[in-house]
Amino acid sequence: MMSNEELWQAVIAQIQLNISSANFATWFKNTNILSFNEGGVIVSVPNSFTKEWLENKYNKIIFKTLREIDPKIKDIKYTITKGGLKITKKTSEILEQINQLELLETGLNKETNLNPRYTFENFIVGPFNELPYAAATALCQNPGSVYNPLFVYGGVGLGKTHILQAIGNEIIKNFPDKKIKYIPSEKFISGIINAIKNREAENFKSKFKAIDVLIVDDVQFLAGKEKTQEEFFHIFNALYQKNNQIVISSDRSPKNIPALTERLRSRFEGGMIVDIGIPDLETRVVILKTKAQEKKVEFSEEIYHYIASQIQKNIRELEGCLNRLIIHQKLNKTPLDLELTKVILKNITLSSSKTASPKKIIQTVAEFYDLKEKDLLVSTRRKEIVFPRQIAMYLLRTENNYSYPFIGKKFSGKDHTTVIYSFEKISREIEKNEKLEEEINLIKQRIYSP
Repeated sequence: MMSNEELWQAVIAQIQLNISSANFATWFKNTNILSFNEGGVIVSVPNSFTKEWLENKYNKIIFKTLREIDPKIKDIKYTITKGGLKITKKTSEILEQINQLELLETGLNKETNLNPRYTFENFIVGPFNELPYAAATALCQNPGSVYNPLFVYGGVGLGKTHILQAIGNEIIKNFPDKKIKYIPSEKFISGIINAIKNREAENFKSKFKAIDVLIVDDVQFLAGKEKTQEEFFHIFNALYQKNNQIVISSDRSPKNIPALTERLRSRFEGGMIVDIGIPDLETRVVILKTKAQEKKVEFSEEIYHYIASQIQKNIRELEGCLNRLIIHQKLNKTPLDLELTKVILKNITLSSSKTASPKKIIQTVAEFYDLKEKDLLVSTRRKEIVFPRQIAMYLLRTENNYSYPFIGKKFSGKDHTTVIYSFEKISREIEKNEKLEEEINLIKQRIYSP
């Protein structure tokens, strides 16, 4: 059984993969588990600011991560401990070794907002991302003249941010005089809102129009924000007309971003659109070996293959599994075998490796909303049926990546545009409705439970 200290180190190692190193250092330094009794965990924090932030901002991810390690955990409380409990030297050293590359994020270039850890040298290329890699490296030779804009899209955790930042770092290396800016779209949105509020919109736009290479991550968050889209459109046009390079990423293709103005969609589609797929087994093994090598650890071939066979759709999750094994191995100073690996990763692999049949998904959704399976399948516009049916369509798409026409056939031969509408509607709702997100997570748990 893990000690409180080991449990907390396992949690924060996982959390580090999901938040910036700057935020991690700010909010998780000098935290620890004070006690763990009867499913309740009390986390020690150094001050009221940290307590408030962990409760309001990070509680969900902390709880989820704790539950993945120990499903018996039901509750978390945070308490201020004067002076804070220090992360012990032993575990601190281990974390430092494990995350040496991540900690480089504190060396972010303030001017470009680029992280030097993301380069093409440590970007692993396979059949799933050959085209984005080829396009990215080509444009770095002569920015603005080919593939402009470059639009990269793909699922969560497949390396979009890495390739975008690598483009920026490579161009800096090739053209040190060029002005480059990497910005997540959420930061752009808050920037333009503040600028408008402070009557500094023109100044804000002028700064962006003076950039030689503009890199915008997760552009799908512009959806529905008309004023921001308008300002972004003008910046885009100004840069494009000067042959300045624009690089954009999204979790979906331009035509599938809802509530995007037609003229902006048209601009995005005017350049090169490339998608990052899911890495095959061999590539996933290579990714694991490379990450392990970077962290100066080694595991057996069977362990690499086991992880790669269980985690198929997310490189970040692969790295999360690896980190968990590294922590366990270093804390216990014993090489892992396959059996122990399976135990350590049990909760992760249970949710990641399974695929559910369409029947299982539809049946579970029906049961969750207290309906009969056939109710979801017949053609009706009854409100109590329509929403669960949209959820079922959404899950068939996200969990098994079925085509829209295939999903339509399952529901009395509905047209694929109806399925696309349902998928996009639920996707939008989830972004602004935490309750719905939790609801869908509960359905997923039921789908994958034995």
